Amino acid sequence: MIRIEVAETYDNWFKRLRDIRAKDIINSRLDRIKENENFGDCKALGAGLYEIRIHYGGGYRLYFVHKSNRWILVLCGGGKSTQEKDIKTARKLAEEV
Repeated sequence: MIRIEVAETYDNWFKRLRDIRAKDIINSRLDRIKENENFGDCKALGAGLYEIRIHYGGGYRLYFVHKSNRWILVLCGGGKSTQEKDIKTARKLAEEV
């Protein structure tokens, strides 16, 4: 089992997300990671930063770092349309943890 924590930036983004179905899909993905260690469509972005890609609606992205083998910290989330900005934010946050 993997321990998942979320940063305040992720939590704030998720609370503002209006699409209930998207929220359910995102929570299901995080549950699958937690329970089965199955990350699904996930891409390494370098320097220990990873992107979880969710193919629903316009596309959602979650950015995380490994804190250990069994613990990840989800830094922030966003849509495909804000991907570049979100990656910059995630890189900055990753440097701070």
